[in-house]
Amino acid sequence: MTPRKILVTSALPYANGSIHLGHMVEHIQTDIWVRFQKLRGHECHYCCADDTHGTPIMLAAQKQGITPEALIEKTHAEHLADFTGFFIGYDNYYSTHSPENKAFSKQIYRTLKANGKIESRTIEQLYDPEKQMFLPDRFVKGECPKCHAQDQYGDNCESCGTTYSPTELINPYSAVSGAKPELRESEHFFFKLGECAEYLKEWTAGSTTLADGRVQPHLQPEALNKMNEWLHPDENGEGGLSDWDISRDAPYFGFEIPDAPGKYFYVWLDAPVGYMASFKNLCGRIGVDFDEFFKAGSQTEMYHFIGKDILYFHALFWPAMLKFSGHRAPTGVFAHGFLTVDGQKMSKSRGTFITARSYLEQGLNPEWMRYYIAAKLNSRVEDIDLNLNDFIARVNSDLVGKYVNIAARAAGFIHKRFDGRLKDVSGSPLLKQLAEKSEHVAEDYENREYARALRDIMALADTVNEYADANKPWELAKQEGQDDRLHEVCSELINAFAMLTAYLAPVLPQTAQNAAKFLNLDSITWTNTRETLGGHSINKYEHLMQRVEQKQVDNLIEANKQSIQSTQPAGSTASAETAPAETPAYAPVAGQASFDDFMKIDMRVAKVLNCEAVEGSTKLLKFDLDFGFEQRVIFSGIAASYPDPAALNGRMVIAVANFAPRKMAKFGVSEGMILSAATAEGKLRLLDVHEGAQPGNKVG
Repeated sequence: MTPRKILVTSALPYANGSIHLGHMVEHIQTDIWVRFQKLRGHECHYCCADDTHGTPIMLAAQKQGITPEALIEKTHAEHLADFTGFFIGYDNYYSTHSPENKAFSKQIYRTLKANGKIESRTIEQLYDPEKQMFLPDRFVKGECPKCHAQDQYGDNCESCGTTYSPTELINPYSAVSGAKPELRESEHFFFKLGECAEYLKEWTAGSTTLADGRVQPHLQPEALNKMNEWLHPDENGEGGLSDWDISRDAPYFGFEIPDAPGKYFYVWLDAPVGYMASFKNLCGRIGVDFDEFFKAGSQTEMYHFIGKDILYFHALFWPAMLKFSGHRAPTGVFAHGFLTVDGQKMSKSRGTFITARSYLEQGLNPEWMRYYIAAKLNSRVEDIDLNLNDFIARVNSDLVGKYVNIAARAAGFIHKRFDGRLKDVSGSPLLKQLAEKSEHVAEDYENREYARALRDIMALADTVNEYADANKPWELAKQEGQDDRLHEVCSELINAFAMLTAYLAPVLPQTAQNAAKFLNLDSITWTNTRETLGGHSINKYEHLMQRVEQKQVDNLIEANKQSIQSTQPAGSTASAETAPAETPAYAPVAGQASFDDFMKIDMRVAKVLNCEAVEGSTKLLKFDLDFGFEQRVIFSGIAASYPDPAALNGRMVIAVANFAPRKMAKFGVSEGMILSAATAEGKLRLLDVHEGAQPGNKVG
């Protein structure tokens, strides 16, 4: 096996909220992959950091009456404690507010500028006169200029999916103070991303041939399809890359741009640079050559595990920044989907917005959740669901009933009857069967097909338990003259347990460590999946894992109903400036409209014949609607609020019937607009229709 040198990162959690199970999906996925590489003997470094800059950090600190530095220091300690509680084994967990990150950000900026990739322009931007600050896009809300949906953010409409600038909003207001913003001019700096299009087309569709001969695509197929929407304009000229505004005006918490007083790097510039900074900090402590990993043409491997919501930054901005500042691009960017709980987005009112801390405080074993999440994960960009009843059943069946049970069934006999010494059973057909799966399971771990790997491992556990049931060591122990056979069967079972432990070690690191003590081994390595412990002495068995009790899950739900933690969207991992620190409970009432204006809008009751997700879009749902007098197709940007679109089939909705048909990029034509209400938390809720209303009935 060719030794590999690998750098791995998870996306940087934003330092303005608690860690929840949506974050844990990503960090568990990454940690399993890293632990697997280390078990195989490769040099693998796992780095992460808190993402600490931006307007939300500044405003949150002001609200708490502390400095941003004090806020991010406190948050860093909390985040690291939560991740450590789930056995996430970072080699370095750092901060983007670091001297290394400041130096790298300035160095990359200056190189990009010297290479002609930075340009300054005077732009018009909305300004909050009460807070005396320019407003980032997501801190401006108002009426969509296309579909006229209310309470939309300043960068895109969640109702119709249109993107626009905040200055195009109708009746805009500041999401910070509620004040009406003013339009003011400001000088900004732009990274010429559009000039990088040809390189990015090549990189996103490309791959890297690794030292062992395997070919690693830079992006997953779904991610490549999504990036092609940005890289290749459609027939209407929509899409294509725009230059990227990388600056923000004071007041702002971040790094000041060189030779530009009062101008700061936009957080999404220095956040990915934080990967470099964290690794540089690690290199200084352990004596690794940083340049070997980041120089152009490097033969080392670099992988980023991220949520699908930040794919744009990691698959376009980041590779372009690296390439045109003289560094290597990633070997691969691995995106995953979001986490739902019992089929729906996390909810505080239902107690299913589950923070990592509450899970640990309720005394639930973190390896239960590690196993359950791993059993759902594959290499595709798919959302996964935490079904709490299934969680209890699967953990109890697989980990306690199948895996741990093997050691419990045999260890007592070895300890009491044979002084803890195993018999040499190297010729066992059972153990040969387990060892033959080693490379198959390794391939699944390598390819992030964890669900398939765990299915195979549990199938092996079933085989071992069937062997125990067939040979009945508890009965052999009662029969005279069967000591040798008892010794053989129990030694096979303990060896099988050791092999299964090695297979599960990336997922269950603490259990593997405790099992190593029981097995009298210094550690568990991947070699243990293939070799037997002939003549080896083991220690007295102590119980390795308890069952999940329904009461524990009930207590967890109740505890999270009481939670007052920050509510980032489930699955979001690096949220810099994606949501305001304070949002008014209600949007300001729009300007007056006449009765004649209202009468122009023809709203009708419609029945949902079929609702489905739109392939290639994370925002849109496609509705086939019956208006009574005809059937129509309407696209609505409410996918984030309704993760199970099929559940909407058969319900009545209210739709605007007299909007002109609108082409939705490559997805088709939308023949109207479905009405929904925007909550203070930014969720969209379809309007209910009273029983008795029929398709085609006019609303008014």
